[in-house]
Amino acid sequence: MIEDIALFFGELFFWREDYSFSKRKKARRALEKEQNLPKKLMISPIVIVIGVLLLIVVVLKLVSSSYFNPNKGISKTSEKITKIELLLEKRKSTLGEYPIELKAITKNNPLKKRSILDYWNNKFHYKVIDKDSSYILISKGKDGILNTEDDILSTKFKH
Repeated sequence: MIEDIALFFGELFFWREDYSFSKRKKARRALEKEQNLPKKLMISPIVIVIGVLLLIVVVLKLVSSSYFNPNKGISKTSEKITKIELLLEKRKSTLGEYPIELKAITKNNPLKKRSILDYWNNKFHYKVIDKDSSYILISKGKDGILNTEDDILSTKFKH
């Protein structure tokens, strides 16, 4: 009931604003025509309100995604680990062994430099156990310290 009343008065407000805007615009266009002036851009109050609401929604979405999704770093890092594993497997199928250093998969391309950093801009811990069959790939997690609770191990951890 209260929502209906609020909606009714909101509609009334928008109608009044729209009516007064159309009168102002009509008077402005008459003045421009009379004095041979260029047309001034006039934006309806409804369009301004909708634009401001859209801007607020976008800002809230950006803010809420960083505050209400604490696992975003974990999921992004896991995705990156999967991509690195694919590159390591591709390199192994091409050359027959895993690279000694992780930066070898970037092929000294400065655009791929960030591909060996996790979500928190820490370098992945990478160690080759056996050139032909195994390696360790670990993200040091949010704290940037190896062998702590927040470390993210490779999903294809090889022994």
